[in-house]
Amino acid sequence: MRNKEEIETKLLHELVIEGMQERKAEDIVVIDLRSIGNSVADFFVLCTGNSDTQVEAIATSVEKHVYKIKKESPRHVEGKNTGEWVLIDYVDVIAHVFKQDKRDFYHLESLWGDAKVTSIPNLI
Repeated sequence: MRNKEEIETKLLHELVIEGMQERKAEDIVVIDLRSIGNSVADFFVLCTGNSDTQVEAIATSVEKHVYKIKKESPRHVEGKNTGEWVLIDYVDVIAHVFKQDKRDFYHLESLWGDAKVTSIPNLI
């Protein structure tokens, strides 16, 4: 049986995904970093928005959805005013909302070769 902290972390990353899906984020990927030594978080959740406006809307949706269910605010948010890459830090789960060109440039999925990467199907 998982301990309470693991269950809470899994719920948190699922809520982040739901918040992304509410604003039609594309190419959602979960990177499980738990098996990586000295990782900065347990999970990275990445997605892509098609415009600055959509990137901001996705980030706002993630924050609102997590707060509505868990009453938890992020520890830190970066990039919301630029609309190209927003990082939402919940300590154990870090959400990254990218415009496509920034996601292609930084390609976070390739930085942790040993991590489990799971693609989340787009909602229709």
